[in-house]
Amino acid sequence: MSLSKINQPAETGPPDQMTASDRSSSQIAGMTTALEAQRQAFRNQPNPSAQQRREWLKTLKEGLKKHQKALVNAINDDFEGRAEVESLLAEFMPSFSTIDYCRKNVAKWMKPSKRHVSLTLQPASAKVVYQPLGVVGIVVPWNYPLFLAIGPLATALAAGNRAMVKMSEFTPATSKLFAEIIADIFPADLVTVVNGEADVGAAFTALPFDHILFTGSTQVGKHVMTAAAKNLTPVTLELGGKSPVIIDDDFPIQEVAERICYGKSMNAGQTCVAPDYVLVRKHRKEAFVEAYLKAFSSMHPTVNNSQHYTAIINEKQHRRLLGHIEDAKSKGAEIRVGNNEEITDGSRRLPPHLILNATADMSVMQEEIFGPLLPIIEVDSIDDAIQFVNNRPRPLALYYFGENKQAQDKVLTHTHSGGVCLNETLFHVAADDIPFGGVGASGMGHYHGREGFQALSKAKSVFSKGRFNSVRLIFPPYNSWLKKLAIKFLSGS
Repeated sequence: MSLSKINQPAETGPPDQMTASDRSSSQIAGMTTALEAQRQAFRNQPNPSAQQRREWLKTLKEGLKKHQKALVNAINDDFEGRAEVESLLAEFMPSFSTIDYCRKNVAKWMKPSKRHVSLTLQPASAKVVYQPLGVVGIVVPWNYPLFLAIGPLATALAAGNRAMVKMSEFTPATSKLFAEIIADIFPADLVTVVNGEADVGAAFTALPFDHILFTGSTQVGKHVMTAAAKNLTPVTLELGGKSPVIIDDDFPIQEVAERICYGKSMNAGQTCVAPDYVLVRKHRKEAFVEAYLKAFSSMHPTVNNSQHYTAIINEKQHRRLLGHIEDAKSKGAEIRVGNNEEITDGSRRLPPHLILNATADMSVMQEEIFGPLLPIIEVDSIDDAIQFVNNRPRPLALYYFGENKQAQDKVLTHTHSGGVCLNETLFHVAADDIPFGGVGASGMGHYHGREGFQALSKAKSVFSKGRFNSVRLIFPPYNSWLKKLAIKFLSGS
């Protein structure tokens, strides 16, 4: 089958004769039909075997490998400058790793879990069985359009579900190609891809899925949760937030700066778990700034015409970041620019801007940055840093650099965040065997690993008894001395 077949609800009438409104209406109507087709397919196969799930995952991986170069090119087209190595490392490597990990472990995850039965309920047995939910709706953001589609999709398939995937309208080339690939390797009643503008996305989240997994902004996440509530659809929300970095005094500042710079510069900071601001003691601030700029220059000697540094996704996001810089300047911030470089190549590449003397009234400290801007905040102690973090909405990630175990434990136990890296940034997301998810304003629920399988499964309780019925001892009426004694014993009175 050629990749000209797009796995989307069919449009009515020739596409070139349809208005944008007609096209959206057709797509929205077709989504309901696609959902019902998947529901019927699920009813026909409500509990796929481990072997069947592994085959689905194998097919998914083979499809990605076959079209890897085309996908890299599509992502590059959408960003108008996405570093190829970053696409390989941040899109394909974790996607393949997730698929392989699910294939390896799905049979173990599917096994019923035996549970304790108290003496008072004996003779009996109890277990939990993990049952597929049905049809999972997956909403994919633009910043990592492949990995953030594959991670949830692989988890949904491992859990035995069908899936409908809404790709981002801001990555049209990738979204179109991904739809073609999925249509080529899977029947539409197993996996289908939906593309369309914001109205299509809103209609998608209003469908009565059995679960919705959304990755995106906190603001849009609230709308998704509101729409899902009308159908009592459970949600996993992977949102954003301002992920802080706390730098203690006992870790080499050059090493700290290098690791933070790599994490912040990946995808030009357009990462939901990118370091959003740095908390550092005054006596180390200048050394950190100099080491950070030196580290960036070493990794990216030039940004102009660079093949190794990613551009900002679109003009709207580029203007938003420039607005943050101007706002900070107007309110007294000192700006240090990576390489002291002015961009003259006509691209939307933006070198790092370190924002010193950042204050709470600056927009860069009020919104998730999602770009290569990094406020540097002075604190007097680790306790002050912890208080600073706790006075703000709970972030998706928190990064602590320091080797003292007591200090590490204090940060871990006195803060809340979706995840934590000690002496590193970002890489907890790529660890297959730990859950990934937010807390509070940064999201709810988890996926990745066993917890992801469980999130997209129904943990069904099963209580089983044989022919002998001990409960007969307490059947009414309760006037015999034996029943009174049994009830007294069971109630602890």
